[in-house]
Amino acid sequence: MIYYVLPNVFFNFIIAYASFKELGYTHFFEGTQCLARLTLPMAIFLPVVLTIDIIKRVTDAADQKAIEFAVDNQLNLKKLMTKLSILHGLVTGSFVLSCLLFAQLILSKYYKLDATAMAVVVGVLAGLLSILFTYLPIRRLKKHLHKNTVPVSSDLIEN
Repeated sequence: MIYYVLPNVFFNFIIAYASFKELGYTHFFEGTQCLARLTLPMAIFLPVVLTIDIIKRVTDAADQKAIEFAVDNQLNLKKLMTKLSILHGLVTGSFVLSCLLFAQLILSKYYKLDATAMAVVVGVLAGLLSILFTYLPIRRLKKHLHKNTVPVSSDLIEN
């Protein structure tokens, strides 16, 4: 999980910080350097990419016997990855959009956001999404995993 959290926090902070050409103030939805322009694509695509990547890594590890679990043969892996990644992207994108709309609604129309603080918020959001979407696909995939059972040879039992 640390492999996902630290790079996502760092890179999304740097991307957000570099995206604000003028380090003065920004708005939620107005202007070329608005907060929605940075957070919405990240909130949609980061869960999609992480969900697909985590499921692929776990199933590959199970196929290579690197973990003690095996994937159910009945599982349609591509269907699960597609359905889960789209669901994660839509739910997270909708939630972040709702939060931005709510924040704009309760704050003044002319309220300006500090660009550096917003870059930190974007970085922290990326870290939280990395943690969440490392955990959720594994939790969902657990339903389709079972312990590897190695057949015991009868010669070993007699000795």
